[in-house]
Amino acid sequence: MRFKIIILRKRLIILGFLFAFFTQLHAQKGWEVGAGAGVAYYFGDLNTNFDLGRPGLVASFTGRYNFNKRIDLKFSGNIARVSADDADSKNAFERARNLSFRSNIYDAAVQLEFNFFPYEHGSRDNYYTPYFFLGFNLFGFNPQANLNDEWINLAALGTEGQEEGDEYLRLSSGIVFGAGFKIDLTSVWSLNFEFSGRQLATDFLDDVSGVYPNPVSLLSRRGQTAVDLSDRSIPDTNDFQIGEPGRQRGNSRDNDSYNFFSVSLIYYLGTLQCPAISRF
Repeated sequence: MRFKIIILRKRLIILGFLFAFFTQLHAQKGWEVGAGAGVAYYFGDLNTNFDLGRPGLVASFTGRYNFNKRIDLKFSGNIARVSADDADSKNAFERARNLSFRSNIYDAAVQLEFNFFPYEHGSRDNYYTPYFFLGFNLFGFNPQANLNDEWINLAALGTEGQEEGDEYLRLSSGIVFGAGFKIDLTSVWSLNFEFSGRQLATDFLDDVSGVYPNPVSLLSRRGQTAVDLSDRSIPDTNDFQIGEPGRQRGNSRDNDSYNFFSVSLIYYLGTLQCPAISRF
């Protein structure tokens, strides 16, 4: 009889812990909304050394659903501008290549977030946490280059010899990853500090990927502007230019990427939980 009582107590204790666990797991449901700003960086064929000397701006808009204290699903919209210039490079080949670009980015992302610590709005103890996340994005872009003080759209020019109708798409996708830190200011307002990276499915964010085309063929199909923006290389002292047909212009085996560093002000729309009453 005593043995059965001990077994029953153990089962009750286990059930109690399971009840407490699932109560915590399903607590703090609700939506958050907010906005933020920060800097954007591009990495790719025109920035192979991860130079941070040309930060762009990013504005972000956030909607996040809290499933519990640990798991969130975040939706974000981001507007950014990135740019790069071979003149900034320490690499002699890249400086001689002499290409440059800028592009606006219109980015929509969804990511699953995991809070490293339990996080609960209105809590005196669980009011901050580091977090990390993984997801995917869709984005639109439009690389441009400056020629005679005029910004020219590059995608339609086929600067690497693309046939008409075979130009790269200006809509692509990527893998989203990163980490951040969130901390409550009040029971409903919080700050989020976040690093968010995008590894892209395209290598043409900068309009550079493959090899130099035949300039005669490009001239006949696309015109002089396309030729001028395809090869902007600077001759060396022996009057040698790198922009010969078939010579490497970019690295098609390594897709482009961009990253955001941002700070967001977030408002919690869900119901605040009352402190739990201990049963043990």
